[in-house]
Amino acid sequence: MSGFERYLTVWVFLCIVAGIALGHFLPGVFEAIGAAEVAKVNIPVAILIWLMIIPMLVKIDFRSLAKVGTYWRGIGVTLVINWAVKPFSMALLGWLFIGWLFRPFLPAEQIDSYIAGLIILAAAPCTAMVFVWSNLTRGEPLFTLSQVALNDAIMIVAFAPIVGLLLGLSAITVPWDTLVISVVLYILIPVAIAQMLRLRLVAGGLDVLLKTLQPLSLVALLTTLVLLFGFQGEQIIAQPTIIGLLAVPILIQVYFNAGLAYLLNRVSGEQHCVAGPSALIGASNFFELAVAAAISLFGFQSGAALATVVGVLIEVPVMLSVVWIVNRSKGWYESAPAVARNADRPKEI
Repeated sequence: MSGFERYLTVWVFLCIVAGIALGHFLPGVFEAIGAAEVAKVNIPVAILIWLMIIPMLVKIDFRSLAKVGTYWRGIGVTLVINWAVKPFSMALLGWLFIGWLFRPFLPAEQIDSYIAGLIILAAAPCTAMVFVWSNLTRGEPLFTLSQVALNDAIMIVAFAPIVGLLLGLSAITVPWDTLVISVVLYILIPVAIAQMLRLRLVAGGLDVLLKTLQPLSLVALLTTLVLLFGFQGEQIIAQPTIIGLLAVPILIQVYFNAGLAYLLNRVSGEQHCVAGPSALIGASNFFELAVAAAISLFGFQSGAALATVVGVLIEVPVMLSVVWIVNRSKGWYESAPAVARNADRPKEI
């Protein structure tokens, strides 16, 4: 992790301040940016999102899908957490905290939108930063790569149905045409472009490209945040506790899903070098995609967009705390009889 990435939370906070200030002093500029749409797609944001997402997807080699059976216990646990637990647990936490406990402290007209943003955030498993977290836990690189590639393949077909289902259960009107456009624009096309780049570039050229694109990706993310908070500024100034309240269900969701994945791997007998990244993949979110989808579906000024940005704000410190827990608990994890029994068994199914 670079020094810049390590202090991502600081840069996000500074972008919040800058966005609010610029939105207050230059409202006309932000109105012009918000109006630059074609078929409900904001062109400046679409460009920024592609700059965010494509460098991350270039790292994924879908040929690693041939190896998914190597660590089948960890793969199975992570898939269950990512697709059968996390989106639904976040929807439940959103209804509980935002829809009920915190309702008196939030703008009534944005309650449903906040819940929608939380659901969108949880429906997309993390793609890029997971490699950082896995490395910090001395995770198995082959498992991490194959799991992320499998998640990305599933996300192409599962993201829209899961989001649509949970928004429908939340009695939130689902703009299906916009949701499908978002999947095509921010998942399918970037995946295709990233894989074409991988095929055309040899290893050395790919490394050079990634070194060039990675800073652009972070700059694009931070620029998007400035735009978001430029539109959200008045609402946040009026009720600064909104960010803290939205962070509560996100924090609970991260620790719950990470803990559940870690325990299920221990019970199944998977090795610690797989359980660590499994827990981290199970807990973290593809917040770049979530921000893009929330903006497309509900707009810059929506509570949904703000909720996804809160996920960006707390991503680094929270995931580093999960890394610390995984590393410190290695001795306890490996004391499980199931882990010891499977330590020397062949991993292939």
